[in-house]
Amino acid sequence: MPDISQQLQEQVRCARTEGKKLRIVGGGSKDFIGRSSSGTSLNIGEHKGIVNYQPVELVLTARAGTPLKEIEAVLDKQNQMLAFEPPCFNDTATIGGTLACNLSGPGRPWNGSVRDHLLGIRLIDGNGEHLRFGGQVMKNVAGYDTSRLMAGAMGSLGIVTEVSIKVMPKPAHSLTLVVAMGIDRAIQVMNQRGREPKPLTAACWFDGRLYLRLAGVRSAVESTAQLWAGDETETGTCEIIENSDFWSELRDQRLNYFSESETPIWRFSVNPTADQPAVDGDWLIDWGGAQRWLRGPGELADMEVLAAKAGGQVSLYRGGVRTGEVFHGPAKALVGIQQRMKKAFDPDAIFNPGRLYSWL
Repeated sequence: MPDISQQLQEQVRCARTEGKKLRIVGGGSKDFIGRSSSGTSLNIGEHKGIVNYQPVELVLTARAGTPLKEIEAVLDKQNQMLAFEPPCFNDTATIGGTLACNLSGPGRPWNGSVRDHLLGIRLIDGNGEHLRFGGQVMKNVAGYDTSRLMAGAMGSLGIVTEVSIKVMPKPAHSLTLVVAMGIDRAIQVMNQRGREPKPLTAACWFDGRLYLRLAGVRSAVESTAQLWAGDETETGTCEIIENSDFWSELRDQRLNYFSESETPIWRFSVNPTADQPAVDGDWLIDWGGAQRWLRGPGELADMEVLAAKAGGQVSLYRGGVRTGEVFHGPAKALVGIQQRMKKAFDPDAIFNPGRLYSWL
């Protein structure tokens, strides 16, 4: 597969010399996330291919433009997976875009995020230099963990060209429990179940029903399913489903809830035990109560107040006005740190201007 890193370096140097801004584009599946950004498109979609994969060492290194579908197909042959369950919105979704947007699936509280599984990266900075941070083995950790700064940076610090990531074996068995339940009661149950030493790997409430995923050793999964199914009968019959499609549809946001419409979708990342806000709209609760989606109108300032009360943050995920701020405003101290980081990695501010914040 093509390595176009030298071409990318040359494009960066030319842009710096000519005073141009660059808008980094991979597969384009996540273009709706973040603020509207201007600049000349710099396409890294052709910089793809798996560079190194060691199944025994549980480590994979791939170029940033490598499609997630390709990575998952290779891992599947070894009965392994990306444990953070990255959303794959379509066949063009890439590993680089997943890191840039810091996206993780339903198992995030139990299996960790993309940041937690990241071992190292290669990066082209604003001077056109090709840098390496971290390594390709789990024990190779020294100095500042610069690699993880790229998780959620939306390409504002440079062009990630290569990603080394930890992979995990697939669980031996999986079941899903489904029971009708109100939203407030569901949040209580999710937190209660999350504290128990059981093989819970995902918990979601949607459309009046609570979904609990159990995964691991068959004996532990089946015994827990029978135990919990007997407890969760106060609001209706608890259904036990093998190989449920619900989790892949939730992960890839193929549920009708995420379909494109004029109504904005807000993403709250909060304390999982926080009380549910009394706000009109269509809610979906994921991550055992820690990630809460709201489909409904509103203003970012008002949503930030709600998020702060719940011990977290909020962003305008999809829809709405994308020319204003869409991410929760950071503390003043963090603003200064982010601006200094931007200056260090991208001194002429050529990468994805304003994609993350208007002032970055």
